[in-house]
Amino acid sequence: MTTHVLSDTGALLGRSLKHVTRSVDTIVTTALTPIAMMLLFVYVFGGAIKASTGTASYVDYLLPGILLMAIASGVAYTALRLFNDLQSGLFERFGSMPIARAAVLWAHVLTSMAANAVTVVIIIAVGLAMGFRSSAGPLAWLAVAGILALFTLSLTWIAVVAGLAAKTVDGATGFSYPLIFLPFVSSAFVPTDTMPTPVRVFAEHQPVTSIVDTVSALLGEQPVATADLVAALAWCIGIGAIAYAAAIRLYRRKIR
Repeated sequence: MTTHVLSDTGALLGRSLKHVTRSVDTIVTTALTPIAMMLLFVYVFGGAIKASTGTASYVDYLLPGILLMAIASGVAYTALRLFNDLQSGLFERFGSMPIARAAVLWAHVLTSMAANAVTVVIIIAVGLAMGFRSSAGPLAWLAVAGILALFTLSLTWIAVVAGLAAKTVDGATGFSYPLIFLPFVSSAFVPTDTMPTPVRVFAEHQPVTSIVDTVSALLGEQPVATADLVAALAWCIGIGAIAYAAAIRLYRRKIR
């Protein structure tokens, strides 16, 4: 049974990846807005903001938040692809074939993971060209990759829920806007202690801040606060688990 699921997932993953590679503009578009934000904040606002961050290079401070913003933007395409497959009747055709049901959703999820990984690499490359430097060793980079992958996975399952539940194209992709906005009300652009008290309380207790702080510490080879690491993992795992359960329930209702 497990072999059957894996082989079916691999076949459907190949199909989804072909669609992505035929429209590379989706990956480029996903990366463009975060890159534009990074250019704007570093070269226009960076001089004024840098003093409040206490870092010699604002791009070093900014990059982790930009990566999370790019991932939040990128998962919207998963919801869109899933919505289009539903509207085209493709899922009904799959339902009449000897294909493991779980494979259909996991193919979309793994496609999102792969596409967002490429986007992250592109943004890091642009960051390096802008002066981003990290003293992190291989293990620290591996930990960063793991946290970003877990964050991508959790948001992708939210995208699956949106894609399955949506009635229109705008409804399928609209869920991503609040997620893209979250880094602005976090420690991604400025320290939270510079914010008014109500905003600071929200910023310090939402998922992005703990994830940004953990990634920043790893890239800067600084000690990672246990509270930040635990909170980052708890947010990602908790959100992913809830979204996964909701997605499976919706999928079973849609495809009987």
